[in-house]
Amino acid sequence: MIYFQLFWEFFQTGLFAVGGGMATLPFLYSISDRTGWFTHQQLADMIAVSESTPGPIGVNMATYVGYVTAGVPGAIITTLGLVTPSIIVILIVAAFLHAFRDNKYVNAVFYGLRPASTAMITAAGLIVARITFLQSSSVLNLNLKAIILACVLLVLTHAIKFTKKLHPIVWIFLSAVVGVLFSY
Repeated sequence: MIYFQLFWEFFQTGLFAVGGGMATLPFLYSISDRTGWFTHQQLADMIAVSESTPGPIGVNMATYVGYVTAGVPGAIITTLGLVTPSIIVILIVAAFLHAFRDNKYVNAVFYGLRPASTAMITAAGLIVARITFLQSSSVLNLNLKAIILACVLLVLTHAIKFTKKLHPIVWIFLSAVVGVLFSY
């Protein structure tokens, strides 16, 4: 029964989380509240792990939740649940898009999805920023280490010329190392 529930929860997430992995975060918070499979703090940890590993964040998080909840079979089932709607939609769209390629209504729908996707990603980003930068619900209790790290990385990646040529994985590695050093 747990496998079916895992599949169904992540199938719904994959069906409605338009815009990429960060758009799955509101759904994951809802799953956390309804099922108790993981806490909001564990979800924040999952975001950090998923961001630092290769691959799409939504798939990484689904796999992680499935593994924590039901082991390797759970990881496989949640991942399949998350990607199945996308595969179905892509197959349907590919079949019909060619016929309606120049239809103004189809173009309007795709144009309309952009702001919805942007809004979902922005909402998820604000949630992650609140968890990262605020140590509590008080604005006066800022996580200065996280803010300093974000500022340093912003300057390094945008202002210093030679660092613009470094691969993103270098920045992920450096962020992890500095994060570990700051945590002690």
